[in-house]
Amino acid sequence: MHFAQDRNTGSYAIRGYGPGEIRINEEIYRESLVISATRLSTDWPPESMAELRAEHIDSLLEMQPEILVLGTGAQLRFPEAAILHRVQSAGVGLEVMDTAAACRTFAVLASEDRNVVAALMMI
Repeated sequence: MHFAQDRNTGSYAIRGYGPGEIRINEEIYRESLVISATRLSTDWPPESMAELRAEHIDSLLEMQPEILVLGTGAQLRFPEAAILHRVQSAGVGLEVMDTAAACRTFAVLASEDRNVVAALMMI
């Protein structure tokens, strides 16, 4: 899916996504990544929900988001209770959804200039 309109005023914007790839600005990425309006990191370790641990969330929380969007791959999968607790304890809103929905949600929230971080596992 490609996005036609972009109101994101940050440096990084999701322009499209599909099986095995996410297009940010004009680059295509094929690995798990973390994106905010001002930061892009392609060295986020978990490639699947089976690999996601509470420690992986710490780097996301250090970015001090208002909302954390977690894209869980092709299907919605909920994280372990320890992860939910860690995010809740930090006072950060957490939205968990499949990665396609997470890409769309990030785009909308970023266009509203919300302080959002998305951690996306490949579709």
